[in-house]
Amino acid sequence: MSDSDADWIEFRGQMPVTGKWAYFDHAAVSPLPKPSADALAAWAEENSHEGDTVWPQWCRRREEVRSLAARLINAQPSEIALVHSTTEGINLVAEGFPWKSGDNLVTLDNEFPSNQYPWLNQASRGVETRRVPTDAGRVQLDRLAAACDPRTRLIAVSWVGYLSGWRLNLDEIADLAHSRGVLLFVDAIQGLGVFPLDVRRTKIDFLAADGHKWLLGPEGAGVFFLRSEHLELLRPVGVGWNSVAHASDYSRIELEFKTSAARYEGGSPNLPGAMALGPSLELLLRFGAQRLAVRVLENADRACERLRSIGAMIHSPHDGDHRSGIVSFAMPNKDSLGLRKHCWQHGVALAHRSGKLRVSPHASQNEEDIERLIEVLK
Repeated sequence: MSDSDADWIEFRGQMPVTGKWAYFDHAAVSPLPKPSADALAAWAEENSHEGDTVWPQWCRRREEVRSLAARLINAQPSEIALVHSTTEGINLVAEGFPWKSGDNLVTLDNEFPSNQYPWLNQASRGVETRRVPTDAGRVQLDRLAAACDPRTRLIAVSWVGYLSGWRLNLDEIADLAHSRGVLLFVDAIQGLGVFPLDVRRTKIDFLAADGHKWLLGPEGAGVFFLRSEHLELLRPVGVGWNSVAHASDYSRIELEFKTSAARYEGGSPNLPGAMALGPSLELLLRFGAQRLAVRVLENADRACERLRSIGAMIHSPHDGDHRSGIVSFAMPNKDSLGLRKHCWQHGVALAHRSGKLRVSPHASQNEEDIERLIEVLK
């Protein structure tokens, strides 16, 4: 057994779900690693016995989680807001951006609804949303470029397509946007945690991702990144007691915003979510995104190979740099929804999206899980 094998056995050992399920649904909701579940239980126990007397300790731990999230993408902690969902992060940009009537933004026609509706909602402000067609989930950069004009203010795209699994080259997208004087928003929920991203090198302007997929965190505990030079660009929305520099002085009413992305955290924080997200981020940082990416792609490639061997039609990229941990497929002449139900009844968790089946292995899955998937499908 090589050191690498031992490492992945250790990683798998941190995921109790593997004791029961062949779990291929991380693109939907990830189960918690044991350290994260333990931290959440410990917080609940402490809360029930201590009440708010330990609030300062909880808040210090939350700031540590902010720093962990910043480390993950090589950002500054001051550029990170801890949000409740990807949708909340998207709306911070959509509602806070200084649009003018006649402006437009460019996105893709196959984006997850949360990366479409907030932009479409700007129509009442005179902002046009241009939805660029994709080719079976594949993104043509020239189409994105052609959709931009002098009134384009923003390009909003997903790092990884939730159905197709198509992974964008974010350096290319950032260069395309900035060469036209356009800013870039990235919905990173289907890639963050298992693919490397350095925002000092890759000039993303805004990014959002909830923690409950590849970050192995709980639902309702996500991250929003805003490049520091844009802090005054976005008008804060959802403003509350926690938005201001003197957040703990409730008798002082002055609208003096925090000088960091934390100004977008208007109300009470999701402390239990942060307690659980922290150990998940620590686990991912310890293994490293470079290694995790290799492992996830190996699992996805192996799944594609074995699925093709039983006649599956693969609808996701399965070679080259655009592939990801998401594999959508169909079994000819089989009812996909019925197959998904059959798999769940036999301990194999996968998703059904738009008439297709979707598997999304993380680093904790292994060849035995893949063979279990194949046998159940057969």
